[in-house]
Amino acid sequence: MKVDDIRKILVVGTGTMGQKIALQCARCGYEVVAYDAFSKSLENAQVKIPAFAAYLVAQQTMTPEAAETALSRIRYTSSPEDGADADLLSESVLEDPDLKAKVFAQFHQICHPKTVFTTNTSTLVPSMWAEATGRPAQFAALHFLDPFQANLVDVMPHPGTSPEIVELLAAFAKRIKQVPLVFKKEYPGYVSNAIFGVMNGMALKLVFTDKVVSVEDLDRAVMIHLGMPMGIFGILDYVGLDTIWHVMQKDATASGDPGQQQFADEFKREYIDKGWLGVKSGRGFYTYPDAAYLRPEFLETEALDEARAKIAALIKAQAH
Repeated sequence: MKVDDIRKILVVGTGTMGQKIALQCARCGYEVVAYDAFSKSLENAQVKIPAFAAYLVAQQTMTPEAAETALSRIRYTSSPEDGADADLLSESVLEDPDLKAKVFAQFHQICHPKTVFTTNTSTLVPSMWAEATGRPAQFAALHFLDPFQANLVDVMPHPGTSPEIVELLAAFAKRIKQVPLVFKKEYPGYVSNAIFGVMNGMALKLVFTDKVVSVEDLDRAVMIHLGMPMGIFGILDYVGLDTIWHVMQKDATASGDPGQQQFADEFKREYIDKGWLGVKSGRGFYTYPDAAYLRPEFLETEALDEARAKIAALIKAQAH
């Protein structure tokens, strides 16, 4: 398959990242099928994707006419068969290897043999369920950081991925206005998330384990010292605390460390079980859409005002 042969994209999982991937592909001219097995998620996507389009229009990166055309290219469905003739599948379900394996096995039975399968996993490696796809040579990770903000896509093959598929996915990333970062081999956490994971772990330790500073003060330190428009806990809210908890649980299970497991359990009780999932639920470490770190008085500096204004607009589009 050549990049020109890719015309129809199947997005499996319509959470925040699935929504953004669907819109980014549609605005770049692709027909998109947005699939989710859960009707609530699908209904939410039909509200959020137009909100993201409105955000892009407000940022003057897309005209109202282009937004309308892009939205018309997206079809929402709870029927897997609607994506049977897709040229490329992008999976964005929870960071659960068993769940991902089941999803890929299901779509292997449905999709055309030509369909290229990709995963948007941010912490796991594709070899964990390559065989479950039924087409390991046509499978790799295609991990989006944020189609509207970061414009960087990780292309991570597993040992059985065809070199031609790696080239195809890099070319496709460019077609949807992303910068491809092609990996030489699998690496858990990728590049950006591997770096962020260290910062994330230290931030959680300083605030919750060692109780050195508050959530707000740690974010102030990061924003001022590193010049970031959002602090660590603002970013975690943006990513989704359910995703963060799944990573915590995976790490605790892998390490066998009772301390890690205790922290993961406490985090689940304090946030996940209460439905505090971050921006998408309206509450996480902060309350949305008017999060404290977006207010002028949070830093009392104008240095990051422009960047924070853009972040604020995006969060309002994403917030529950």
